[in-house]
Formats: sequence, structure tokens, C-alpha cells
Amino acid sequence: MADEGGGPRENLPGQDQNDGATKKNKGVETESPLRDHRHHQRGQPPRRRSRPPPQALRCSLCLFLVALLLLVGITTLIVWLVYRPHRPRFNVQSAAVYELNATAFTTITASMQFTVAARNPNKRSSAEFRDIYAFVSFRDQAITANTPLPDLNLAAKSTVVISPILGGGFVPISPEVSSGLAMAEAYGLVPMRWILQGRLRWRSGVFKSGFYGIYVKCDVMVGLKPGLAGQVPLLGAPDCAVDL
Repeated sequence: MADEGGGPRENLPGQDQNDGATKKNKGVETESPLRDHRHHQRGQPPRRRSRPPPQALRCSLCLFLVALLLLVGITTLIVWLVYRPHRPRFNVQSAAVYELNATAFTTITASMQFTVAARNPNKRSSAEFRDIYAFVSFRDQAITANTPLPDLNLAAKSTVVISPILGGGFVPISPEVSSGLAMAEAYGLVPMRWILQGRLRWRSGVFKSGFYGIYVKCDVMVGLKPGLAGQVPLLGAPDCAVDL
């Protein structure tokens, strides 16, 4: 270096070393802390997404099932309240006795015909009867054999009249029933019970119920005397009892 007078200037001791270090530092590329952090991140394995614990999944599934059951129950209740069916009604309108003969104390032959009106009182539900049969009893013992009846369908607010002929064969009875029937016939008033049994289900549009067992009993009092055959008067014929 030159001094102010124009002569060469001498370098101070250690100045050459500082200049050399400065040149070396200029030639070396320094790395930033951000770049070191990126290299550190690239070396780490990828983080896994956290999954909900199994207990939380079970709770969510239980809540969903409870809500679904409540929805189904509410829907069923609404449908039942709207389409709730009432029991069908039966009434005996007339009776005819063609044969009633206790040939012995242990057997009887009888042939009878009861005209019965079956009514469906429901506005939205139809009634379907399947596997039905009827018979007549006296003092809780059958005096005619079971007679199968055809399937019966009652539309909403409709009435169907059935008039099957029951009996025609030998039926075993007890001596008490045989003597009691002979006494009632001699008196001119014979209490009888017309019974219908089978299966019933309801249909409301696309909805239909399962089959229920149905038991219909109609207690009647007929005016009957020995030797009389054909139409007989009904002295008492209230509405029949219907059990489901």
C-alpha cells in the first residue's frame, strides 16, 4: 500500500492472514438453519394420522343403533295408531235344524244350518280368514263334527253372510249331555252354541299383520220340539263373542 507521500505502504503484521481468511470465507458457502431443518425433516419417517380409539367407535355405533330403533318404533306406533284394527263382529240371523237324534246315550246325529253375518268395522283394514271351521255344541260338548269352511275375506266396512250346513254324521257324546238335550227338546227350548275357529290377519294397503288365532262363539236359544225339522225360531241371539 502507498502512504500519503506516494511511497509504498507496508502491510501490518497479521493483515495478510486476515485477508486470506476473508477470501476463504468468501469461497465457502454457508448453510442456513432453515435448510438444516428441512434436511432433518426429510430424514424423519412420515407422521401417521391419528385414529379415533375403539371405544369412541363403539359409542358412535351404539348411538346410531339406538337412533335407528327409536325411528323404527315411532314409525310402527304411528302406523298402528292410524290402521289400528278392531275385532270383527258376528251375529246369528237364523237357524234351521234338519236332524237331531240321540240314537244312544253315547252318540248323536245332527244336521243344522246357521245363517251368520260377519262384519268388518274397520275403515282402512281388510280381514282375511284362513283355515276356518265351525261346529255346534251343547253344554260345552260338540254335537256336530268340525265342518271346514272356505277362506273368508272381508273388505273394509263390509259384511259377508255365511250359512254352512253342519253335522250329518255320528258324534260321540256323554250320557249327561244326551239326557240333558232330550229334556231341553221336550221343554221346547234348546240352548246351543255356534263356534267358529281359525286364523285371521289384517291387511292395510301394503302392510299386513301376522296370523292370529280367532275363536268366535255365538250363544243362541232355539225353539225346538221333538219331531220338528226345518227353520226354527231364535228366542235369543245376541252378538257373538270374539277372542283373538
